[in-house]
Amino acid sequence: MSKPVNIGLVGLGTIGTGVASLFYEKSATFAARTAAPVRLTQIADKDLSERDVSIPDGVLSSDVDGLLSNPDIDIVIELVGGTGFARTVVLKAIENGKHVVTANKALLAAHGEEIFRAAHDKCVDVAFEAAVGGSIPILKALRESLSTSRIDSVYGIVNGTTNYILTRMANEGAPYDELLRSAQDAGFAERDPSADVKGWDSQQKLAILMRLAFGTVVRADDILCEGIEHITPLDIDYAREFGYAIKLLAIAKRHGEKLEARVHPAMIPAKTLIADVQYEYNAIEVIGDEFGTQVFYGKGAGRRPTATVVVSDALDIAQRIQSGAPCSRVREIIDRQDAPTLVPPDGLSMRHYVRLEVKDHAGVLEDIAHVFASENISIESVVQKGRATAETVPLVIMTHEAKEAAVSSAVRQLEELDAVRPPVQRIRIEDLP
Repeated sequence: MSKPVNIGLVGLGTIGTGVASLFYEKSATFAARTAAPVRLTQIADKDLSERDVSIPDGVLSSDVDGLLSNPDIDIVIELVGGTGFARTVVLKAIENGKHVVTANKALLAAHGEEIFRAAHDKCVDVAFEAAVGGSIPILKALRESLSTSRIDSVYGIVNGTTNYILTRMANEGAPYDELLRSAQDAGFAERDPSADVKGWDSQQKLAILMRLAFGTVVRADDILCEGIEHITPLDIDYAREFGYAIKLLAIAKRHGEKLEARVHPAMIPAKTLIADVQYEYNAIEVIGDEFGTQVFYGKGAGRRPTATVVVSDALDIAQRIQSGAPCSRVREIIDRQDAPTLVPPDGLSMRHYVRLEVKDHAGVLEDIAHVFASENISIESVVQKGRATAETVPLVIMTHEAKEAAVSSAVRQLEELDAVRPPVQRIRIEDLP
């Protein structure tokens, strides 16, 4: 029998506790899968209080450096989160010749290239399936099953918190603030929900998806990003009337030697699969030249689903160690010079929904049309219904495809008109296949 593979875990929070539970509950099953024991032998965390998992004596300590330098540890699982201390943990583990498993999308989006190059130089692996989509095996599919095909686009819902809020807003008609509080009470949103609701979490995940799908390394901050805080039940009602649903999407598309990448609320056709994804579920569609469309669907977060994928990554590396197969598989995802480059956000083109509250005066429509014409934006339709207040009426404009910079400029000009009560609402339209 091959010698045991020893694992060290840094971070015993929500996901870390789930990982420890799985190792202690299913060690016999794991041993059968790997043909030799795979043991969680050391855990490091600054908080040594009791958890809802029974940890053997002597396993848990606050000694992170001791764990990382322990010559008996083969694989380090990093679950501390963030990009500061986590970066130190991962790079030190690699420097010490240890394989790494992480679910840290913020770390990989910010420092992935540095980490992967370090791993390549030390001939160790970095596995990170749980960084995108929780239990959905999207990264493995892109690296393995779909890797022989040219990927044309990757898009979908990759954040369960925002989808939970938007689903309830559509079903119940309640406002954003009320549903955010409800999501926090239900455990679907953090006390500080900024990373989710402002789109940053999806932005980081899209940067990772693009590395695997297109071989392109982009800074998350270079991806157009807008959150859901400004979405209202009124917008959802209008979207439904036009045959759309509103979802926070992460979108990357190939255009020859260029890529567009964006994260924002989008009106999408109500009859598409993505539009029917409800509550905390995620769904990612991949379109390639050889396989057409593939859809990956499931829970995108949660202790057990995410922990299951983290443990699976560790077992995969353990199998490779025991079989003597080459363990470092990061070369394929290091930045390539021939990869497509990113279209700047201002150069993107798409259709838009624009909602204004305007004074019901003669000449208002003419002033608004003049603003759109000055930016070379063609109007597809105009809808006016009822009164928003005693002084204004809601006006909805659907545009033809227009440049992002032009629409942004038009919105600023519209908000300066005396007849318009700001803010002007703008939602992009994504006509998914």
